[in-house]
Amino acid sequence: LDLAAWSTAVQTPGVALAALITASHEVGTVQPVAEAAAVCADVGVPLYVDAAQSVGRVPLPAGWSMLSASAHKWGGPPGVGLLAVRKGTRWESPWPADEREGGRTPGSVNLPAVVAAAASLRAAAADAAAERARLAPLVDRIRARVSAEVPDVEVVGDPVLRLPHLVTFSCLYVDGETLLHALDRRGFAVSSGSSCTSSTLRPSHVLEAMGVLSHGNVRVSLHRDTTESDVERFLAELPGIVAGLRADAGVVGL
Repeated sequence: LDLAAWSTAVQTPGVALAALITASHEVGTVQPVAEAAAVCADVGVPLYVDAAQSVGRVPLPAGWSMLSASAHKWGGPPGVGLLAVRKGTRWESPWPADEREGGRTPGSVNLPAVVAAAASLRAAAADAAAERARLAPLVDRIRARVSAEVPDVEVVGDPVLRLPHLVTFSCLYVDGETLLHALDRRGFAVSSGSSCTSSTLRPSHVLEAMGVLSHGNVRVSLHRDTTESDVERFLAELPGIVAGLRADAGVVGL
């Protein structure tokens, strides 16, 4: 985030709400939320943050007015969302008015799923520090080895100010979807920043805005079941997979 540009935008007359992610879903870069929130506080603009990639993994930044997250990101049941509204923040439910649930929802909530989401978040938060300590070195290993062992590759995102479990890199001369399928056949379930709009096959607007290579993109997300041997096998097989795809495409001598 460009804090100077953010400050100018937030202070523009008529601004009623500011919105920011706590960390990039695509490249893992952590945003300066606390600093951005301080700017908002100075001019009385509430700040909404999308904390889906952070809740249950890293400490939350200070200063937000509203925060949302998704239970499946921390290992909870899919389909359960979380919205936290800080006391003193003006907020009105977008749902039709209803006497049930204090007017917060248009009907009865899925109580078993809500309880499961809360229980799983409590468990994830209890293990978060240990998981960060375990996964961050594995991400460091991927960043270093991919850069050293795969020619013409760009590792994307801040190397320090980042989430402990995400790493993204882009391979020149390789189609992202083709690379994902090749990795899937080897047992690696990864995603691609270039398939945000997979129905149109357009490159990721996030990667384009960053000015980085947006094709041949691989996004690796480590989780609690990911082992060191999984990472080593991925790093051992990736160079050959990329080289094979480049050869199939007629790109040689790299």
